[in-house]
Amino acid sequence: MRFQLLGPLTLADGHEAVVLQPSKPTILLAALLLRANSVVSADYLQRAVWGEEQPATAKAALQTCVLRLRRLFAKHGVTETTIEAVPGGYRITAEPHTLDLLGFREQVRRAVLLSHDPESELLALKDALALWQGALLANVRSDVLHRDEVPRLAEERLRSVERVCDLLLGLGRHGEALVELWTATRVYPGHERLHEQLIEALYRTGRQTQALAEYRRIKGFLLDELGVDPSPALQQLELAILRGEDLGPGAGVVEGVVVPAGEPMPVPVPVAGPVPSHEVSVVRDGTPAAARVPAAAAPRPVPDFTGREAETAAMTARLTAYAAGTGADTDRQPPIILVSGAPGVGKSALAHHVAHLVRDAFPGGRTVVPATRADGEARPAADLAAETYAALGAGTDGSGGGGTGGGRVLLVLDDVVDADQVRPLLPAVAQARGAVIVTSRMGLAGLVATHGGWVHRLTVFTAAEAHALLVSVLGAERVEPEPEAARLLAGLCGHLPLALRILTARLLTRPALSLGDAVDWLGDDPLARLALPDSPSLSVTAVLDGALARLDPRLAEAFHRAATGTGPSFTADDVPSTTEAVLERLADAGLLEDGPPGPYRVHELLRTHARRTDQERSRRTEKV
Repeated sequence: MRFQLLGPLTLADGHEAVVLQPSKPTILLAALLLRANSVVSADYLQRAVWGEEQPATAKAALQTCVLRLRRLFAKHGVTETTIEAVPGGYRITAEPHTLDLLGFREQVRRAVLLSHDPESELLALKDALALWQGALLANVRSDVLHRDEVPRLAEERLRSVERVCDLLLGLGRHGEALVELWTATRVYPGHERLHEQLIEALYRTGRQTQALAEYRRIKGFLLDELGVDPSPALQQLELAILRGEDLGPGAGVVEGVVVPAGEPMPVPVPVAGPVPSHEVSVVRDGTPAAARVPAAAAPRPVPDFTGREAETAAMTARLTAYAAGTGADTDRQPPIILVSGAPGVGKSALAHHVAHLVRDAFPGGRTVVPATRADGEARPAADLAAETYAALGAGTDGSGGGGTGGGRVLLVLDDVVDADQVRPLLPAVAQARGAVIVTSRMGLAGLVATHGGWVHRLTVFTAAEAHALLVSVLGAERVEPEPEAARLLAGLCGHLPLALRILTARLLTRPALSLGDAVDWLGDDPLARLALPDSPSLSVTAVLDGALARLDPRLAEAFHRAATGTGPSFTADDVPSTTEAVLERLADAGLLEDGPPGPYRVHELLRTHARRTDQERSRRTEKV
């Protein structure tokens, strides 16, 4: 005979079950079973049965209820479970096979011991949850038990449901997780972790629109019912979906940030287990946000990659040709591919995409090492060296190596500030039979002059590429009916991939907004509206501010003069107190386009930013 407490209180014998009728003995039995194998005070039992206002005869009536339960046990042949009278109260004895609550807890403990094997842990937890048969204590009419005990039991179940969904997501069984989560989130509408899992599962099954709609739903519930904003974890998940990031394998891992080509590319962030951590930047081609993340990580595939066909083909061909070389190649200087260009133009996205495409050619591993801190300053050489040697499987002095996986390795040095960050690392890369992709806003001509390599200088998207990006992110059903509006929106973004990505993120959260209306809205103030409200640092203005902050103050002032005092194209003669050498340095930093023998140009968003800065300076001067 078995007691079932995880639902209506029931006596079960094989396939036969008797649901106990609501009564005071039923309440007493539930109170004892909830604390099986422990002494339960008579005072607590009386309050559970009669409430806080007890009759004068409660003590005697309690004894009568105990007698009635013993008769019930005898009637149904319950022999293994007994009710004992002990000093101060009563105790009921039970085992996991005679009480489902104990069986549930036993299975959960077993699952913990199997945590090294996700499949086995999942099966154990599913067996545990299968013991739940409906609404807790539905036939037990006790305000005290429903107030004190039911929430605790519900929390135990909820933790197991959360863990099951984590395991399902980690094992790639996202559709199965959705079945669990749809029900759980409706039963617990304010439970943010479940909603986070549901949104993740929707996104992983390709339902980005539904995932964002679910985020808006829980956000509205929390604001309306509780007056609070979603948790930081939920907000970060929404941002990841808006960026089109790959959430990684799940199951406790938040890994891999991937976005379409030409868009902001944060550093992939694996957080499973202890890893060296540094305060580094999540700024990649114009996406600043400080975060404590591992400084080195593996590149991730980039979904919906747009444009850069020629660069992709050339880079993959060179890297795979090197990797297929014979042993003699190991004595040569490692191949260096430099990807440079203006802030927000898509350098890191291209590097990650290519690194993923050539993964089979570099079995020793592929690692991204960021070269800047959160404030945009160059990271210490010692940090870069330590992370590079670890990635290459070399000693701390750069000796040894051959790759962590025993084959060729690929290193991506991301957002390099100057050539001196790269040169000291190249001998270790050569020793490990590796190759290097360097991304930088700077031209790094000195590195190419001393060590050779191939250069890919990225510019903004063509009109066709910008349109393709809009279609890729927003969907053809939204873009194709309004081709002229799509063209105007791309123009207002200056075809800059960063600006296009921010715009599409905002439009994804406003599915009812037509592209024509978006043109009017964006055109009123492009710089102010090319930003995400819930992530102030993710904006064109913030990225441009950061790019200018890296400059020597004299160069920044020269850029300001060029951007505010010239026409669409200009030479050094058109900019007061500025030489061609200064303009060349600005072009090298990605802030000017073209150059000798033709004229220089300033991207329209940069020009607008400079003019706004000039207006703000004037206002401050007037106030003084």
